[in-house]
Amino acid sequence: MEILVCVARVPDSAENEIEVNRDGTDIDRDSLVYSVNEWDNYAVEEAIQIVERDGGSVTVVSVGDDESEEILRREMAMGADRGILLSDDAFEATDGRGIATILKAEVEKGKYDLILTGAQADAGAGEVGGMLAAMLDIPYASLVNSIEVVNGQTLKVGREIEGGNSEMNKITLPCVLSIQTGINEPRYVGIRGIRKVASVDIPVHGAADLGITGDAVAPHVHRQDYFVPELGDGAEMLEGSDEEIIEKLIELLKAKGGLK
Repeated sequence: MEILVCVARVPDSAENEIEVNRDGTDIDRDSLVYSVNEWDNYAVEEAIQIVERDGGSVTVVSVGDDESEEILRREMAMGADRGILLSDDAFEATDGRGIATILKAEVEKGKYDLILTGAQADAGAGEVGGMLAAMLDIPYASLVNSIEVVNGQTLKVGREIEGGNSEMNKITLPCVLSIQTGINEPRYVGIRGIRKVASVDIPVHGAADLGITGDAVAPHVHRQDYFVPELGDGAEMLEGSDEEIIEKLIELLKAKGGLK
């Protein structure tokens, strides 16, 4: 099975104190520590495990600048067979739709049975996987927490849904799946593995290579403002049966002016 995993370089929330910049137009990115997006790391691990069980290869791809090569090499050290960097000045200000457009152009250059993305990245919209599937006109499932290869044409996929429950679906290949954290335990990447892939060539594909124009990836979404919400009063925990909690919640909403 040929698997493509889309990965992103994002600020490491465990290593950084995230603050809004003075203009309120973005987070302050000076001196931030970056790493591979957590959800994407689970997607790469799942792809490697599928290939270990059923054969095939794993390709990791990232839309970004030269520094995104670092996370591609990390995922190759983890066990991915190859990496591809999609980089162009025209890509810098794009939005989720633009990233999906760039990835679609790269997907169409190859022949992939399965495309994996993380459930969400640092922007938190969780939109790229679904947009990519729609553009490719192939099946899609989000918040995937289990994958079983039934045969060469079908997967059995578990999805996380409300209430801590899961639903099971059969999905035909090719398809796009957005992976939820907790589906596996990503393996440790050692120094030896990183050194092994340090000199491996990673091709860079720009807009011309992909056959897309700057207009095709021009952003449709513009961020107007970033701010830190003001702290309010502490949360109140409601206890009792479902019926009792609902009754208490209704009374609270009425008292606060939320219901009349």
